[in-house]
Amino acid sequence: MVTFARFGYRKTSMEEVARAADISRPGLYFLFSSKETLFRAAVTQALERDITTVEHVLAETERPLAERLVEAFDQWAGRYIGPLTRDVAAVIEGNPDLLGEIVETTPRRFEELITDAIAVKSGQDAAPLVAQTMISASIGLKHQAASREFYLDRLKVAIDLLVR
Repeated sequence: MVTFARFGYRKTSMEEVARAADISRPGLYFLFSSKETLFRAAVTQALERDITTVEHVLAETERPLAERLVEAFDQWAGRYIGPLTRDVAAVIEGNPDLLGEIVETTPRRFEELITDAIAVKSGQDAAPLVAQTMISASIGLKHQAASREFYLDRLKVAIDLLVR
């Protein structure tokens, strides 16, 4: 993903990916038949890792809800704020046609997880709107944030306001 982020999907060669992975180009082609297959596998792995981490964080019900929500959003979006990581998010968002349904199913799953966590405190009726508002705030902050710290500081304020 770092190589794709550095050069963009179109300009990244299998040779550059192989070099970054410290394997031969034929070895890389043995594992992945094309750059598209490799890219899809890398993004799928990253999104599945992120959503699994979010599931674990939100399941820690002994911790305060606001704290779990901040950590869940940090795992989902905050880790992709900063010079190189921002490029990773941009290359994923910029190539949805290559990725298939995973770019739709994992964000939906994230919203479901956030909604379910909020429903325990706010009730089932209010939870979807609060979750969607948090996600909208996160997206807006992600585009404003120059740093992960800025994003998290502002996100904590938004979550505190919405979870009251």
